Amino acid sequence: EVQLVESGGGLVGPGGSLRLSCAASGFTFSSYAMSWVRMAPGKGLEWVSVINSGAGSTSYADSVKGRFTISRDNAKNTLYLQMNSLTPEDTAVYYCAKCVLSSATGCGEKNKYDYWGQGTQVTVSS
Repeated sequence: EVQLVESGGGLVGPGGSLRLSCAASGFTFSSYAMSWVRMAPGKGLEWVSVINSGAGSTSYADSVKGRFTISRDNAKNTLYLQMNSLTPEDTAVYYCAKCVLSSATGCGEKNKYDYWGQGTQVTVSS
């Protein structure tokens, strides 16, 4: 059974940092690109970042570029998102998602993802 379990969310003040983790199981983690996706209140899904299977290629939404860093540890079957300089606009539920491809290229559409985690809430507020 495929499982993606996010953790690390919480309440943080503007300018603060959080590190999200996504523990994966039930599939060969090192074979697939992975993404972080978020949903803010009243808004649609926003792709935040994607990383290829080998961790050699990453891509970010313009809204988080320079502030967020995606990474993965294939030995630990874990995906990470380091979030710095957080703003209230980053408030959302953050999901990790498994792409059906190994390359990050082509993982830009929702139909390329077959498994999603349950999400972790990130709230940025003073």
